[in-house]
Amino acid sequence: MNKNNAIKEEDVIKKITLRIIPFLFILYIVSYLDRANIGYAALQMNKELALTSEAFGVISGIFFLGYFLFEVPSNVMLAKFGARVWIARILITWGIIAAATAFAQSATQLYVLRFLLGVAEAGFFPGIIVYLTFWFRSKELATTVAMFTAAIPVSYIIGAPLSTWIMDNVSWMDWSGWRWMLFLEGVPAVLLGFVCYFYLTDRPEQAKWLSSEEKQWLVDELERDRQSRPNVRHLSVMQTLCNPKVLYLGFIYFVYQCGSLGIGYWMPQIIKSFSETLSHTQIGLIATVPYILATIAMVLWSKSSDKRGERRLHSAIPLLIAAVGMAGAGLMHSAVLGMAMICVALAGLYAFKSPFWALPTLFLSRSTAAVSIAVINSVGNLGGFVGPSLIGYVKGQTSNTTIALMFLSALLVIAFVMTLLIKLQNRGEVAGLTEKQA
Repeated sequence: MNKNNAIKEEDVIKKITLRIIPFLFILYIVSYLDRANIGYAALQMNKELALTSEAFGVISGIFFLGYFLFEVPSNVMLAKFGARVWIARILITWGIIAAATAFAQSATQLYVLRFLLGVAEAGFFPGIIVYLTFWFRSKELATTVAMFTAAIPVSYIIGAPLSTWIMDNVSWMDWSGWRWMLFLEGVPAVLLGFVCYFYLTDRPEQAKWLSSEEKQWLVDELERDRQSRPNVRHLSVMQTLCNPKVLYLGFIYFVYQCGSLGIGYWMPQIIKSFSETLSHTQIGLIATVPYILATIAMVLWSKSSDKRGERRLHSAIPLLIAAVGMAGAGLMHSAVLGMAMICVALAGLYAFKSPFWALPTLFLSRSTAAVSIAVINSVGNLGGFVGPSLIGYVKGQTSNTTIALMFLSALLVIAFVMTLLIKLQNRGEVAGLTEKQA
C-alpha cells in the first residue's frame, strides 16, 4: 500500500485487470478462431475443392510463414505508432482477409490467402505481451499472461461447436457451410479493430480511467520493478536478432508450436477417424473437451508459477507431460484412450505458455522485449508450418498419423531438456537470467 495516498495495491491491480484483460481476451479468441477454423472447414472443404492431405497440411501451416517474415517489422511498427493504433490495424486487415478466404476456389488461392492472413496478423501476440508489461509488474506477469492466453483454448471451446454448427446449418444462397463459417467468423475482427482504436490506452500516464494517485503509484511501481532486475539489458534490433538467449528460447518455442498446432489443426480429422458416423457438430462438441481441461491446467499452473516466483521448471515440466500425451495419442487404438491422451498433451502444451512468456521480460528491457518476443514468436511460429505440414505429409503417405505424433513427441522431449538447461539466478528466479548463459 502507498501510505501517502492510501492507494490499495490490490484495488489498483484489479481495476487495471478488469479494464484490459477481458477486452484482450476477446481479441485473442477472435484471432485464434480465424486462424484455426480452417481445421473445421476441412471437414467439407477438402472434398469440395479436392484437396489432398499434403495440400491441407501446407494450407494450415503457410499462415505461419507470413507471420514469420513480418513479425519483427510489425513489432517495430507497434513501438513506433503505439499499441492502440497498430493492434487496431492488425485486427481490421486480418478480419478482411479471413472473411475473403470464404471465396477461395482452389488450393492455390487458399495458399495465397492463408499466407496473407499470417502477414496481416503478424505482431499481434508479441505486441500484446509487451503491452501487458506496460501495465503489470513481473510478479503478476505469468498469471496475467495466462488470463489472456487462456483465450486460445477457449477459442477452441467456443469455435469448435460454433464452426461446426454453422457448417451443418447455414447454407444460404447455395453457399457451402464451410464458406459461411469462414466469412461470418472473419467479420468480428474488423468490427473489434475499430473498437480497439477507441478503447485501449497505450500507457498508464494516459489512462483517464485511473485517478492521478493511481497513475503515479503504478508508474512508480513499474519503475521499481524495472530497477529490481539488475541483469535487464537494452539491445538494438540487430543485437536482439542475434542474441543467443533469444534464439535459444525461439527454438524451444518452435518445437512447442510443432506439437501444439500440429494437434490443433488436425484434431477434427483425428476425431472423425475414430468414427465415421459422427456429424460435424458432434465432432465440434467432442473437440471442446481437451481444451476445457487445457484451460484449467493453464490457469492453475500459471498461478503456481507466480506464487513460487519460478519460471524454468514451470516451463519445462509441461513439455514432458505433453510429450507423453502426444506419444500416447499416437499409440492408442481405442478412441476413448486416444482422446484421453490428446487431453494430456494439450494440458501440458497450454500450461507451458504463460511461465515461458515470463522469461524474456526477465533479462531484457521493456523496449527490447517488444522485438525479442517478436523474434521468439516468429522463429517459434515456423513450427506452426512444420507441425501441420508434417502430419499432412505422413497422413498422405501412410493414411495414419502415428509416426508424425511420435516424432512431435520426441521433439517435445528435446525442448524439455533445453528448458531445463536454462540457467537462472539462485536467489529468486524473477530477478532475471544470467548474462553468461542462456
